[in-house]
Amino acid sequence: MDITEADGRLLDAAEALFYEHGVQAVGMDRIRTASGVSLKRLYQRFPSKDVLVEAYLRRRDARWRGALAEYVAARPSAAERPLAVFDWLEEWFGEPGFRGCAFINAYGELGTASPGVAEAVRDHKAAVLRYLRELVCDAGAAEPGPVAEQLAVLADGAITTAAITGTAAPARSARAAASAVLEAAGARERPAGRPGGSEG
Repeated sequence: MDITEADGRLLDAAEALFYEHGVQAVGMDRIRTASGVSLKRLYQRFPSKDVLVEAYLRRRDARWRGALAEYVAARPSAAERPLAVFDWLEEWFGEPGFRGCAFINAYGELGTASPGVAEAVRDHKAAVLRYLRELVCDAGAAEPGPVAEQLAVLADGAITTAAITGTAAPARSARAAASAVLEAAGARERPAGRPGGSEG
């Protein structure tokens, strides 16, 4: 087994176990068993659990944001795309494996005790905020910075509430609130069908 394959197996196992059960509930030996990679190789690649958690979060960040951007880009006009974020969230919330935001979950467990993990979480949230600002700006909203910040708070609130309640309804509530925010800022959604596809 080469390094690329070993890393892939380890990160796949870490993501599945950490996301479903929580970081603190899953030990490195369990990652070893699930991945089929030896404990020696595991510690060679990821010398500590914190390093593995950070690597898992950074890989998930790239995939999560990529799936969101692909879904949103399918909307035919820039005016529709900010609210498409909430349509994508609604689909994600309905998936069987949905357990909330992996980044909020990890930060809630480890907090600032793990600087690398905290940095990965902050980098993810900052990247999402930049993306929302681009969407809001393209949609013609006045003061896109503050509007994007409001949408980010609505999205995080919807994700957390959906995880707690086990329903996709918070995405619809957040979408309605986001629509009002965007309209007040001068951006309006144009009617369009919803393309499918999401990734959790």
